[in-house]
Amino acid sequence: MTSTLGPWLKGFPPDAAPIEPRDIAALGWNVLAGDLPLPLAVLDRDALAHNIAWMQAYAREQGVDLAPHGKTTMSPELFARQLDAGAWGITFANVFQLRAGVAAGVRRALIANQLVQEVELTAVLELRTQHPDLRVVFLVDSPAQLQRIEAWASAHPGAGAFDVLLEVGVPGGRTGVRAHDDALALARALHASAAVRLVGIECYEGLGASGDDASDRAYADALMRRLAAVAQACEREALFEADEVIVSAGGSGIFDLVAARLRLDLRCPVRGLLRSGCYVTHDHGHYRRLVRRVDERCGCSDGLRPALQLWTCVQSLPEPGLAILTAGRRDVGFDMGLPQPIGFARRAAQRVAPSEPGWQISALNDQHAYLRIGTDGSTPLAVGDRVVLGISHPCTTFDKWHWMPIVDAQHNVVDAVTIHF
Repeated sequence: MTSTLGPWLKGFPPDAAPIEPRDIAALGWNVLAGDLPLPLAVLDRDALAHNIAWMQAYAREQGVDLAPHGKTTMSPELFARQLDAGAWGITFANVFQLRAGVAAGVRRALIANQLVQEVELTAVLELRTQHPDLRVVFLVDSPAQLQRIEAWASAHPGAGAFDVLLEVGVPGGRTGVRAHDDALALARALHASAAVRLVGIECYEGLGASGDDASDRAYADALMRRLAAVAQACEREALFEADEVIVSAGGSGIFDLVAARLRLDLRCPVRGLLRSGCYVTHDHGHYRRLVRRVDERCGCSDGLRPALQLWTCVQSLPEPGLAILTAGRRDVGFDMGLPQPIGFARRAAQRVAPSEPGWQISALNDQHAYLRIGTDGSTPLAVGDRVVLGISHPCTTFDKWHWMPIVDAQHNVVDAVTIHF
């Protein structure tokens, strides 16, 4: 896994020599000065640092640990910052992501998903063999999955047991056992199996996040009550097989409604793991709307800040009230809302001004964004002007880039991260 940056990457100056991210600040590049080609996704240094520290402090105050979801960024440099801030480990969605994390130095990992393929199980075994200090925990939600794991284990004698969490799901949701009795029956089967060790229990509340406080509270409360009931039943039957029981939940929308509920009252020690991932950059759209409710519930006056922006250039003004920008679906996520203009800078300007209230992105093509600016002429744009967009849902913007510069308040490039989707 290479971290070298060079002109083969989108957004990197085509005439610049390859460089390591740690050395990029010495080049003196500035986004406003036109040193880098647009479109360009950039990270705000101060907001990034604030978010990492804020979420780590929040988890600590709730008495739980943080295992942030690495799929948001797939950036080794950001994993390192999260771990250095005190994260217990990093969460991943699959073995490919796990391998990237282990190569970056992650040694405690939670795969918040079911492993069912022989090649996946073999890969985990190989990683554990190569890195004896590596701990990997993944999810199980059905007897059929357990049977596949046991069949693999019978062909790999001496491989050792896999640490697993029993996943509790919701009707109409995605993975996870729906009924209490089915969950308890599966827990018994996991405990009886030599192929796995049942070390905890897990759920995911994020799909129920709506932004309506009463609805979100009711959804999270019902789910966490079910999770606690299954965990308590498992403890009564001594089904857990670890010195401490892992209890995990936590997306990025209503994490406050589950965080404190991870501290289950069991006789054995409990390690609550909150898995929020999008907090690291936050956004200007979907999560900003949801986390406003979190701030209200927590009484937070300085919560998460948007740290990810997409810089674009006006390439055409084909008709009154319409500016076409040099960015599209290949550059920015649009699955949870279109990007929104948050600032602009004239072609030779050295400052960014706020965008006009009426401006909005109405559509995206692969390489173009349609910026509606009105026809009153109050703030006309010119070809070559820069427009800064805020994003909605960071995950699907990160996966469109292989690197991002980190900039300070003056838009100087002070660092960079690499991205490995």
